[in-house]
Amino acid sequence: MVRSRKTREFALNQSAQENETHRTALLMSGGMDSAVLAADLARTGFRVHPVYVRFGLRWEDVELAYARRFLEALGHPLVDPLTVLEMPMGDVYGAHWSRTGPVPDESSPDEAVYLPGRNILLVSKVAVWCALQGIRSIRSGVLSGNPFPDATAEFFSTLTQAISAGLDWPIQIIRPYAALKKLDVIRIGGDVPLERTFSCLSPAAGGHCGRSNKCA
Repeated sequence: MVRSRKTREFALNQSAQENETHRTALLMSGGMDSAVLAADLARTGFRVHPVYVRFGLRWEDVELAYARRFLEALGHPLVDPLTVLEMPMGDVYGAHWSRTGPVPDESSPDEAVYLPGRNILLVSKVAVWCALQGIRSIRSGVLSGNPFPDATAEFFSTLTQAISAGLDWPIQIIRPYAALKKLDVIRIGGDVPLERTFSCLSPAAGGHCGRSNKCA
């Protein structure tokens, strides 16, 4: 746990000296990981610009509402209001389960919830926004053990180089929690309003369905 804490603290502060204004974009969802990271970064002294990218997926309306409620409840002066960017994927995803269902249930493996190209599109869109806003870093709450090909250190390193070259703007993609597990994040977020977070693939009555892979 000590090693994980040191790794996290180093990653939280990575690029702070290079970025004199301590501004960072945060890939925001309605879930626990990005919510805790928002509070964690603000405590460290960063000006946090949370950004939500909407792809047109079945859970996004509820997820977005939770994200806004969480940030309002957090009420930290260094955390900006949520910026929402649009990246509609209906023409690509078509009848994919993320748009039409049925969704992977509680018995499915984590690999079942893979969304092709999601992080490529997510990071690329936010990186362009950052370049136009004069922001030099993007932070993500991705955790250890993420099984997807677009969540590896190698992927993010390659994408960082490509985006920085293509935009002619130095962007860092930083994953402060990459060495942590979910339980570590819960411990870090002990004073964070986690009841305002949301992670479900098939919302019911504006809340968790209790049966999807993300609810398990």
